[in-house]
Amino acid sequence: MTGTPIYFYFIVASFIVSFIVYRQSNSDFYLKLFPIFLGTSIAVEWYAIYLSKFGRRNIELYSVFTAIEFAFYLFVLSCIINNVAVKKIIRYTLVINALIAFINIIFIQKYRFNSITYSLSCLLVVSFCIYYFLELFRKPKSIKLTTEPSFWICSGLTFYYCCSLPLFGLATFLSEIPRTLLKNIFLIINVMNILLYTLFIISFLSTIKIQKTASR
Repeated sequence: MTGTPIYFYFIVASFIVSFIVYRQSNSDFYLKLFPIFLGTSIAVEWYAIYLSKFGRRNIELYSVFTAIEFAFYLFVLSCIINNVAVKKIIRYTLVINALIAFINIIFIQKYRFNSITYSLSCLLVVSFCIYYFLELFRKPKSIKLTTEPSFWICSGLTFYYCCSLPLFGLATFLSEIPRTLLKNIFLIINVMNILLYTLFIISFLSTIKIQKTASR
C-alpha cells in the first residue's frame, strides 16, 4: 500500500469527535480511553504510510500494533459487559492472548504478518461481542439503542472482525495472490475501516443525546 488510504481520515475524524466524550464528566471510563487509543492509531498509520512511501517494510509495525489493538478492544468489552464472571474471563483472556501474540511475532511468524494470532483474536472479539448483544437483549427494560454507545461500538467490531477474519487469515499466502486481487482486498479493507470508524463516531455523538436527556 502506497499513499494515504481513505480510512486514515476517518480515524482522524473519530479521534476529534472522541474528545466530546473525553470532556463529558458523566462519560464511562472506557469511552474516555478512545482519544488515547485513536491518537496512537493515527501515529501508527502515519508511520506505516511513511515507511511504505520509501519502500520499507511495515508488516512488523502492524503486527505489534494489532496485538495492542486487540488488547484494547477486549478491555473495552470487559467494561461494557455486565456479568462479573465474564468480565474476569475477558481480562484473563486479554493477557493470555497478548502474550501468545507477542510470542508468535517474535519466534514463529517473525518477518510476516501475525495471521495466526490475528485470526484467533478476531474470533475472541466477535464471540464476546455476540455475548454483549445477548446480554443487551435479555435486559428486562427496553433500551434506546440509538443512544447506547456500547451498541454502536460492538456493532462496528462485530462487522469489521467478521469480515477481516477470512481476509487477514490468508495473510500468509498474500505473496502468491495476483496484484489485481491484492488491490481489491485493500479496497475492501478501506471500506471495512470506514464503516468501523463511522460507527465509532456515531457512538461518541450518541453520548451528547444522553447528556441532553439527563439534563432535562
